[in-house]
Amino acid sequence: MMNGKEYLESLRDGRQVYLNGEKIDDVTTHPAYRNAARSIAQLYDAMHDPEKKDTITTKSDVGDFRTHKFFKASTSAEELLEARDAMAEWTRYSYGFMGRTPDYKAAFLGSLGPYADFYKGFEDNARRWYKKGQEEVPFCNHTIVNPQLDRHKPLHENKDVFVRAVGERDNGIIVSGTKMVGTSAALTHYNFVANYSPQDLGKGDQSHALIFFVPMNAPGVKVISRQSYEEMAAAQGSPYDYPLSSRFDENDAIIILDNVLIPWEDVLTYNNVEIANGFRPQTGWLNRYTFQGCTRFAVKLDFMVGMLLKATEVAGTNNFRGVQARIGEVISYRNMFWAISTAMALDPEDGPEGYKLPNSTYATAYRTFAPTVWPIIKNTFNEVVAGGLISLPSSTKDFLNPELRPYIDQYYKGTGVSAEERVKLLKMVWDATGTEFGGRNELYEINYAGNNEGIRLDALKMANTAGQTDKYKAFVDQAMNDYDLNGWTNDTWVNPDKEIQKLFT
Repeated sequence: MMNGKEYLESLRDGRQVYLNGEKIDDVTTHPAYRNAARSIAQLYDAMHDPEKKDTITTKSDVGDFRTHKFFKASTSAEELLEARDAMAEWTRYSYGFMGRTPDYKAAFLGSLGPYADFYKGFEDNARRWYKKGQEEVPFCNHTIVNPQLDRHKPLHENKDVFVRAVGERDNGIIVSGTKMVGTSAALTHYNFVANYSPQDLGKGDQSHALIFFVPMNAPGVKVISRQSYEEMAAAQGSPYDYPLSSRFDENDAIIILDNVLIPWEDVLTYNNVEIANGFRPQTGWLNRYTFQGCTRFAVKLDFMVGMLLKATEVAGTNNFRGVQARIGEVISYRNMFWAISTAMALDPEDGPEGYKLPNSTYATAYRTFAPTVWPIIKNTFNEVVAGGLISLPSSTKDFLNPELRPYIDQYYKGTGVSAEERVKLLKMVWDATGTEFGGRNELYEINYAGNNEGIRLDALKMANTAGQTDKYKAFVDQAMNDYDLNGWTNDTWVNPDKEIQKLFT
């Protein structure tokens, strides 16, 4: 496993990353990415920290070395719970605001060992990547969504845009096209490419039926970043003004593959529509990525509860009954997602060869309610903290102006705290909820697991597939079978007395 310094060095590999029309020479030093890169480096260092390594790492099941607990497939509920705690330990470094950290794609890498046989013809590749994931703990991004262009058409009618195979060689396949959304792509080692859309691939889509990994510095790979909130924060203020966006901006990107060679050893399926359609629901990835997502969201809510408590304390509103009720509601949401993550671990599903998967039924609850809860929490801050979030000094420069400072100290102070401390807190609240970084975070949470109709349809489909809907209906039938037009159908209950009935006729 690399450490933080080695991680940063690994990004200096000639990758083609573009921002504002400029090709970035070194993402580890550019103001658009450098602090986010250091935030990830902390995670790699934590695996070697004597005080943290036992929480985060464990012995590999494929070699004599240690690895991150979630990169290894779990064999018991206890191991799943330990993996949950390892992910929670990592996500606390970013207070839950970085969601696509290396453990996110470990949800897939950690499934490749148990489900290697699913990838017919490429089983050895799956096993090799399972071991590689544990040995290196690589940082992978993924792009499995097609661009928002004519999505009502089958993929083969968009061959000039969507990722597809355009050639084959002895040493691999040639692919071209684009995918979205490569979150943190500029800071990752590999791009994982597959297909996920509301409609499965069809018979005409064989050239799109691909699953593969590609190094971020492979010839022909280009990353086009969205605007950098980290760079904007550095230009507009200081860490005091933008404490979250200046270090936790997971820059999202479009990945372009321009006649890129994918070596055979990095391919998991090729021209196989059945496997391309089935990898997501049939290999445990959905169970595992929602486990990571729920854990990360629960940690984030710990942070949001803490900010809400402190914000109402400095405003002197924390003892208002209505405010306390709102705080209690947010705490209840926090409790719910921690409970879901615990239940996913302690009531696991059976995987192949004795492996255990987080519970997918509880995963549907996380996927459905997290996108609903985040806007509610944000609105709670808007209504409870209210105008305090916008009646703030413009930047630290106001504090450093000797003419303004006496006024700021007098008029911006809070209940029991100085103006500097109150403004520092509310600047963080605003960065979490109101800045462009905060707006992107809201969009991220709402769409994290897919479109809002899709995740609800998945809950129904999974319940149907598992036979749960039949059980629910049978439960109702059981109640209805206790009676008919003539009264109770068994001796448990007593039918109405005819004499009593006469009193009401």
